[in-house]
Amino acid sequence: MSDIILTTQSELADMILVQVRKALTEHQPASIPAAEPDRWMNIAELCEYLPDHPVRATVYQWVRLSMIPVNKGSKQLRFLKSEIDTWIKSGRRKTFAELRAETGRAKR
Repeated sequence: MSDIILTTQSELADMILVQVRKALTEHQPASIPAAEPDRWMNIAELCEYLPDHPVRATVYQWVRLSMIPVNKGSKQLRFLKSEIDTWIKSGRRKTFAELRAETGRAKR
């Protein structure tokens, strides 16, 4: 490594800036996919989006029974993608072992 003689503060600042930029470009992480923006879906888009592709009548039944998050405006049903994703994830059912552990009952 050679000795560097700096005569001004601006030379020092320039040198630091060059080294920081070099370090940032060399150590950049792999590209992180951008998060998909939240979006509104109508009932047809929702039926297509859901994994089991329910028919419209099924979705209307879920809405009537307040089983699915929905927003209603001007007689149209609208579904927010983030709310639907949360609803899907919350649908996991507990196993018999988990239910038994919660109730404290031993296996017969």
